Amino acid sequence: MQPLTEYVTDVLIIGSGAAGLSLALRLAEHCKVIILSKDLLNESSTWYAQGGIAAVFEDMDSINSHVEDTLQAGAGLCNRDVVEFIASNARHCVEWLVQQGVLFDVEAENATLPVPLNTRYHLTREGGHSYRRVLHAADATGKAIETILIHKAALHPNIHIIEHCHAVDLVTSNTIGLCGPSRVVGTYIWNRSQEKVERCYACAAVVLATGGASKVYQYTTNPDISSGDGIAMAWRAGCRVANLEFNQFHPTSLFHPQARNFLLTEALRGEGAYLYRPDGSRFMPDFDLRAELAPRDIVARAIDHEMRRLGAKCMYLDISYRPEKFIRHHFPTIYDKLRTLDIDLTRQPIPIVPAAHYTCGGVMVDKHGRTDLDGLYAIGEVSYTGLHGANRLASNSLLECLVYGWTASVDILHRLPTFVKQEHQLPSWNHSSISNSGYGDEIVLQQHWQELRLLMWDHVGIVRTTKRLESALYRINFLTKEMNEYYSNFRISHAALEVRNLLQVAGLIVKSALLRKESRGLHYTLDYPTMQPNPQPTILQPGRKAYYYGSG
Repeated sequence: MQPLTEYVTDVLIIGSGAAGLSLALRLAEHCKVIILSKDLLNESSTWYAQGGIAAVFEDMDSINSHVEDTLQAGAGLCNRDVVEFIASNARHCVEWLVQQGVLFDVEAENATLPVPLNTRYHLTREGGHSYRRVLHAADATGKAIETILIHKAALHPNIHIIEHCHAVDLVTSNTIGLCGPSRVVGTYIWNRSQEKVERCYACAAVVLATGGASKVYQYTTNPDISSGDGIAMAWRAGCRVANLEFNQFHPTSLFHPQARNFLLTEALRGEGAYLYRPDGSRFMPDFDLRAELAPRDIVARAIDHEMRRLGAKCMYLDISYRPEKFIRHHFPTIYDKLRTLDIDLTRQPIPIVPAAHYTCGGVMVDKHGRTDLDGLYAIGEVSYTGLHGANRLASNSLLECLVYGWTASVDILHRLPTFVKQEHQLPSWNHSSISNSGYGDEIVLQQHWQELRLLMWDHVGIVRTTKRLESALYRINFLTKEMNEYYSNFRISHAALEVRNLLQVAGLIVKSALLRKESRGLHYTLDYPTMQPNPQPTILQPGRKAYYYGSG
């Protein structure tokens, strides 16, 4: 058996998107940091984010307006204190990005000038926003942010980056015989390249920045890494989760057999794109006074409704009436991608369908990103902060990553002197009683993965019923039992870890959905089509029967 590799650091960050990288850079001037990346460092939802970051930079705009837009999009389930906290800290966190070297688009008259912090940025407007307040770098904002943060992290002497490694499970102090209250001390790691288990001891903190769980659905705009790993690990470690019934489906994912997960940014509608039926008629004005600029839950349901009513495979998005120069300047990434598929954004409507896009719930945290387990933080899409409520306002996701990267860094650095930097060894990973899986076993694993994603799409999608949810939960419980037997008997693999986590999170999503006896935001059920008064988050707690605070 290969000897175990053991890493020791002050802070272990699991995930390499905007949340994890921004936190690492803020911490690295004061302590040692390890960044664990499941794939390549840039393979994150941040890298693929097209739209931008919402923050108040326009004189006509206000923080209060940003707050109210967020609350309205969240359909009565946002935490106002958290929304105000994030909106109030948006600008200085965006300015921190500018200081790192991120170049956001500026108004044409400033385009050839250096970009001071008080420059006039080109702001776009997206669904649910009352004003133009979305900073962007053309239509590849996430890539622009991630490129700069990766470059700076790779050069920092206090940051150690480990790629192609999958966190397996969190380790707590009581499992290694340490006295005092239980706290997280590290994690086991599956090294995909060397096919062995490694371990990492973290003296001060472990941070989950693993993203969401949209890969639980058959059709998603997310990269393959979005398999709910952080949510599942935190749950197994004893942390509460909340609002997992609210899965956001982006209204406009490209409908094309060669690009099933390619997103068409909401900024297209912000700049005037319309949605059409196959016969060329608009339909959004029939559903909402804001038409194409309604929040995502409303637009996605409208598209789904029209597809089902007409028996159509897709709807269409069209911005071709705008000047070609304007379109190619503002949406170069989308234009170039569509041209490879023989589609011209400047001349024709684009076939679109909704696809799973964002996990609005997650691991419960406070304003510093602290979870129920001492020393464990969760930031970004993996977390439930109270910002998004029953539906996320466009371009608030990258903002949440940056604000919680900042506030978590402040808290960790404040607590850093209280931790004794004494190294402890994690228990060895026991391979003695397990064997390698055979070809047939791997096929079964793949079948479980495919069945789960189709099951979630068909039974726990945009429109739900109690009967379909109960049927989904019954099947998920059966698959989970089989997966647990597999996990106990065979050596772990990347696929086994993902299917295990996807099943764990899928069960939590369905249980949350069954508890909410109303339709609100992203959770729409035919059995309870109206909203109830005094809504509260759906909270699940390990080891206890799930409970729901509210009148439903």
